[in-house]
Amino acid sequence: MAMHFSHRELFFRNIAQTSPFPVGLEISKAEGVYIYDEAGKPYLDFISGIAVSNVGHQHPKVKSAIIEQLNKYAHIMVYGETIQHPQTEYAQLLIQHLPDNLNCIYFVNSGSEAIEGAIKLAKAYTGRNEIIAFEKAYHGSTQGALSIMGDEFLKTRFRPLVPGSKIIRWNVHEDLMNITQQTAAVFVEPIKAEAGVWLPENNFLKKLRQRCDETGALLVFDEIQTGFGRTGKLFAFEHYGVIPDVLVIGKAMGGGLPIGAFIADKKHMEVLAHHPLGHLTTFGGNAVCVASALASLKVIIEENLVENALRMEDDLKNNLQHAAIRALRVKGALAAVQLESEEKVMTTIEKCLQKGLIVDWFLFASHCIRIAPPLIIRKEEIERGIDLLLECLT
Repeated sequence: MAMHFSHRELFFRNIAQTSPFPVGLEISKAEGVYIYDEAGKPYLDFISGIAVSNVGHQHPKVKSAIIEQLNKYAHIMVYGETIQHPQTEYAQLLIQHLPDNLNCIYFVNSGSEAIEGAIKLAKAYTGRNEIIAFEKAYHGSTQGALSIMGDEFLKTRFRPLVPGSKIIRWNVHEDLMNITQQTAAVFVEPIKAEAGVWLPENNFLKKLRQRCDETGALLVFDEIQTGFGRTGKLFAFEHYGVIPDVLVIGKAMGGGLPIGAFIADKKHMEVLAHHPLGHLTTFGGNAVCVASALASLKVIIEENLVENALRMEDDLKNNLQHAAIRALRVKGALAAVQLESEEKVMTTIEKCLQKGLIVDWFLFASHCIRIAPPLIIRKEEIERGIDLLLECLT
């Protein structure tokens, strides 16, 4: 006789878990800046699925683009073999908004996979094998990405990892001398998100660019979390006047569907084709995902969501004031609210959830609350979320 289990029971029985204590909300729908549970209770989304839902949930233009493409075709052939209009149209639009040297895009399935592709590109182009990254860096959980993660706790159980990786300190100028003629590439988040919105200081990114130029190492910017308007520019590197050799994107790129990419100059990217099949993906650039990404990018540009992120920054800085807040770091619509302890963060997150507000913590800053709402959020919704958070802190 077949046994019948609730969705909650099936979740814990049959779905692999990432921790012993998942949030465990049973979701019935999501729309705009709200997520609804099975009882119909609304939750104001203040994290955007970790910087994914920049255009909100179920944006009508994105939804329409998905349906339209699905009625044409989804998967045709492995990436790079057929000319698919969503891919060419997306590349044309995005490249128009990037520096001239970022003119060739390789579509993959996620940010982690884009990091892996960028590592291979750097090694193939330079003929070197050393990859440098920074403390408290998060670039993904696949083997190559994990190898350049700047935190030992998440790495140690999976060693040995990819050899030739080196971690240096953030904002420490003398550490840039570790970049040498043996370095293939330096991977860096221009704003270190999972470290608790850790900003570059004293022209650190310009000095990094200079050192890469001196040694011939490629400079790779990981904008998986900070891209697509999140920080008040389309991409965070625009704040600092530094242009990377390779740009890695993901998360918000797909408008809610899974997709990522790495972007470089054509002269760099050609090395993957000169060695035939040097990098492969079956589903990268899936037509439905790219159609969703294209619609999302258009929404971000046409609805001036970058400007809304800047207005959000002002709201957060002006209104997030409380005796329990030890520090506040904000860039656009990405904020870290630093409290006295991890315990205080976790109890506050739970209280917020009870009151219908979804906030979160950071991987490498567990004493900070993450705020990253959808960029479509209205002023009154931002203020409501801030009020709820302050109430829970009290």
